[in-house]
Amino acid sequence: MNDIALDLVSGIAAFEAKDFSRAQQLLSPLAESGNAEAQYRLAIICQNGLSAAENKEKGLQWMQLAADQGHALAQHGLGFTYLHGEGVPVDEQAAIKWFTLAAKQGLAGSQMTLGMMYEQGTGVEKNSVEAKKWYQMAEANE
Repeated sequence: MNDIALDLVSGIAAFEAKDFSRAQQLLSPLAESGNAEAQYRLAIICQNGLSAAENKEKGLQWMQLAADQGHALAQHGLGFTYLHGEGVPVDEQAAIKWFTLAAKQGLAGSQMTLGMMYEQGTGVEKNSVEAKKWYQMAEANE
């Protein structure tokens, strides 16, 4: 295992153990070099103030970078960010875009959220057939 892989594994382990300062120390250089998993974890740390003061702007930047690289959980997180206007203006169209990208990767939470959005007509026209499709996909992936 090379140093980069070891730092990533160690950073994730620190994150999971809730040692967020250590996780941030290990993951920051990896995130800066473009590692999507490190970017996603740093986004969570920053958005929730888990290592230092909450920094939603920096968290959003990390989340965006990871989502742009196809990281499904980051895409899901970005969907919620836009759906609820957390640090950005509410943008239901952007939320649909990010939830759809994550859902197409098999993320059940995004599939369920899309089902609800189609059922309620949030950001899209109400469409019970489309809602049912997403609900069934979510059920199959849980």
